[in-house]
Amino acid sequence: MDLAGVESRPTGLCLLKGLRAETWTAWRDEEVVEAARRGRVEVVAVDAPLGLPKGRRSLEERSPHHLRRCDRELLERGIRFFPVTLGPMRVLTARGMRLKARLEGEGFKVIEVYPGGAQDVLGIPRKRAGRRALLEGLRSLGLEGPSGEASDHELDAATAALTAALYLAGLYEELGDPDEGVIVMPKPGLSPSEVRAALLSTLSEGC
Repeated sequence: MDLAGVESRPTGLCLLKGLRAETWTAWRDEEVVEAARRGRVEVVAVDAPLGLPKGRRSLEERSPHHLRRCDRELLERGIRFFPVTLGPMRVLTARGMRLKARLEGEGFKVIEVYPGGAQDVLGIPRKRAGRRALLEGLRSLGLEGPSGEASDHELDAATAALTAALYLAGLYEELGDPDEGVIVMPKPGLSPSEVRAALLSTLSEGC
């Protein structure tokens, strides 16, 4: 999912089975949880920070700790992102952590992903290059299903689901410290044929 910070803004969702991606927009936490239940998914991939930096006890306290180890590793790779303590990111982080706890309480495996970074690793455009360019990039990797009308939030959700499929196929790497939370990223250097084969290998699962 491409999670919004508040329920009044759109959250992009994608259910991925094999090559087929079904995308839509949700708003409330309950809709997100119900989508996971209905899809009987193997893993929920969330585009939102799901943990705090070491040394920071809450999002509200004044603290010099702004970056997690996974954030620093993204910076070292030249991948841009917004820190968890930056303005609206605090609201998103709080919602992400709350949803993670609820989903895990229902038995779902939850991972943190970063679609923009995943798109960089996979060699396809980010949404800032235009919705059509991102859609064509996803389709070049074998993904089917996002329509030409899919929003940029839905296309980022499709990227999150694609990352989850690569996670299930073992074609991923984890950045960061498990004590703070890790970001799951696609394994570098994957070819489109390898991505397609990974998607097909998870055909019986849902992401």
